Amino acid sequence: MLAAAQGKAVVALGPGLGQEPETAAAIRRIVLAAEPPLVLDADGVNAFAGRAGDLKSRKAPTVLTPHPGELGRLLGISTSEVQADRLAAARRAAKETGAVVVLKGSRTLIAEADGDVCDVWINPTGNPGMATGGTGDVLSGIIGGLIAQGSDPYAAAVTGVYIHAAAGRRLARRLGDSGLLASDLLLEIPLVMNVLRQGGL
Repeated sequence: MLAAAQGKAVVALGPGLGQEPETAAAIRRIVLAAEPPLVLDADGVNAFAGRAGDLKSRKAPTVLTPHPGELGRLLGISTSEVQADRLAAARRAAKETGAVVVLKGSRTLIAEADGDVCDVWINPTGNPGMATGGTGDVLSGIIGGLIAQGSDPYAAAVTGVYIHAAAGRRLARRLGDSGLLASDLLLEIPLVMNVLRQGGL
């Protein structure tokens, strides 16, 4: 798998890989050796539970897209501690990993550390219907696609979160807040991007 990553514009890794010890060890080897920019989600983040500092050794840009439970495992704290101060948790993760950190949830946070300074962008939109399996995988794909097209990782994360939330908002207006599927969201993304290019939203 590491050989397949070489020479690519970006690598997205993590969803559905599982948390067996051998799998986690393989993920860590790939992540720390891979040369392209990386979007790490789900079990990719879980593979670094309690090892946040290891990610700082990566030379290429890294974007992490955890939900609160995954971020808690990464930092060695509980989900409730993350939720009690989401801003502090996102900032801490960005500083410890050297990565852009996208903390998913209501008002998704995007944090990037530069020395002692940590910029955080707060996405004001979204809806409860997006808290379904697979929607986070779609977000990782959007961010990875933007990086592959030449976007700076922080800009790609901010833009990707906005596009993702806007697609969910448009779907909720048509279908309601419950029963949304990741596949519904996926089909909405090109429409949202087209509206954005025309100066809408």
